[in-house]
Amino acid sequence: MEIDVLCAVPGLLEGPFSHSILERASKRNLLHVQVIDLREYGLGKHHQIDDYQYGGGAGMVMMVEPLYNAITELQSDRAYDEIIFMTPDGLPFTQAKANQLSLKGQILIICGHYKGIDERIREHLVTLELSIGDYVLSGGELAAAVVIDAVGRLIPGVLNDETSALFDSFQDGILAPPVYTRPAEFKGWKVPDILMTGNEAAIDAWREEQAEKRTRERRPDLLRD
Repeated sequence: MEIDVLCAVPGLLEGPFSHSILERASKRNLLHVQVIDLREYGLGKHHQIDDYQYGGGAGMVMMVEPLYNAITELQSDRAYDEIIFMTPDGLPFTQAKANQLSLKGQILIICGHYKGIDERIREHLVTLELSIGDYVLSGGELAAAVVIDAVGRLIPGVLNDETSALFDSFQDGILAPPVYTRPAEFKGWKVPDILMTGNEAAIDAWREEQAEKRTRERRPDLLRD
């Protein structure tokens, strides 16, 4: 999979892609992330990428021309399956959407900044708008990193234990059950006996029960009954 990230502050993305799972994905040639500085397409000697908004109002807007030039130049070299814009008013990013995106080959993610991007880019070039939550960040770079991390770990071969992702929270619409590791007792706090029986059927039933219980307590909105 190849993911291009078009942004105004590329320095914000230097760390997330050079460690842990995403670093492993890159070394295994399973995921390639390219961060593109929008200012390379900025206008004039100051490489301007933002301007005042028509009609007045607080906040600058990322200009249509630098964005258009960057996107069309990138498109001349590759065909994107999705051109994604990270924005607070986009569709909620979910595990289901991460699963869908992990099956794509090439993705472009546009990171907004300032007051957002010129609406004409959204109308004519963007194919999918995503939000990671009902709040506002200074820019879309960190939101893009969240999406790439969630998608990248689902690519076959990235995780050492590929079945691990199948049991994450939200994969089957509910939260994951509690997990434990050694020692079996610490400060009088004991691991549930069922987990040490070796009875896989009983353990699976316990985990399913605990997952539903946790979901009902913490995220009842996820349950359809």
